Amino acid sequence: MLLHTSCELSFEISVPTPFVLMLRPRGDYQQEVTREEYNLDPATPMVEFTDGYGNLCQRLIAPPGVFTIATAADVITAQNVDRKPGAEFVEVQKLPEAMLSYLLPSRYCESDRFGAMAKEITAGHKLGYDQVAAIEDWLRTRIRFEPRSSDIPVSATEVNSRQSGVCRDLSHLGIALCRSLTIPARLIVGYRYQLQPMDLHAWFEAYVGGCWYTFDAVQTDTKGGYVVVGIGKDAADVAIYNQFGPPVFPIVHKIGVDLLASD
Repeated sequence: MLLHTSCELSFEISVPTPFVLMLRPRGDYQQEVTREEYNLDPATPMVEFTDGYGNLCQRLIAPPGVFTIATAADVITAQNVDRKPGAEFVEVQKLPEAMLSYLLPSRYCESDRFGAMAKEITAGHKLGYDQVAAIEDWLRTRIRFEPRSSDIPVSATEVNSRQSGVCRDLSHLGIALCRSLTIPARLIVGYRYQLQPMDLHAWFEAYVGGCWYTFDAVQTDTKGGYVVVGIGKDAADVAIYNQFGPPVFPIVHKIGVDLLASD
């Protein structure tokens, strides 16, 4: 399917403010970017770099006044999500080295605190994919999804205590539970077609059977329409913007995903 994504962010800037942005869809991740727009108002010098996870990042200093970032892209992505019940657990000694960092506790995913809980949730399920599917189902039924209820990332332990959160928060808990079972897991941020309410979205992937598979704690279908912008251990790695200096928050936040063509 061919999707058109758009994002507009505006800030009221009081002093020159450094930003690191992550707003361009990745062109190397099971998707093809066919067209892009990236506009800054007022026009501002910008430098792009690729971070350690392969995400496309932009550095700039926003000038005082209203500063607007408007991006758009046409992206070819899968119509459906790949599923593989029964995919085998991969033993640590057989994991590619690049996967090892996704086994460790991270800032928002304290996997070292969830071992007993993860074993209880996945009891009776085959090691590997079926364990992650059990975690995904548990998140959907036990943790309330409350869209736009939090602007600040919270950790997996906080989400479990609150029993509620936004998509990013549920994904953090899912990742922590997977890692506690020695299953590599990572956070993905991007767009999703027909998401309600429409906004940027977060989901997680787990590495089983020699592949990364998508799991989404707030969606109940197997439809695709995902556009990947950032990949990382948790939200600290995939913020769509990091701003340094006096805190600023968007005065305009508009996200759009439209279908241009289906398979």
